[in-house]
Amino acid sequence: MHRQYGNEVLIVGVAGRDDVAAIESFIENLAVDEFEHAIDDDGSIWASYGILSQPSFAFIGEDGAVSIHTGPLGVIGLSERIDELLAT
Repeated sequence: MHRQYGNEVLIVGVAGRDDVAAIESFIENLAVDEFEHAIDDDGSIWASYGILSQPSFAFIGEDGAVSIHTGPLGVIGLSERIDELLAT
């Protein structure tokens, strides 16, 4: 998604509820280091969006409106959601 939309949207991975070394290892092992990541070691970022489980996605429009999706989306589903945001 970052390669496809990185010039149009800000994508931030929010990793949490683990120690920093494990989070950094996850990012490196999955080769998702091309975009920004926030470490949410106490779960406060997730909680501020009402996210209780992973995978979850927070889509934030330019107007600040937030839409949460809990569960997997896959490439097509994620692309569709980003395209919807870009169209508004």
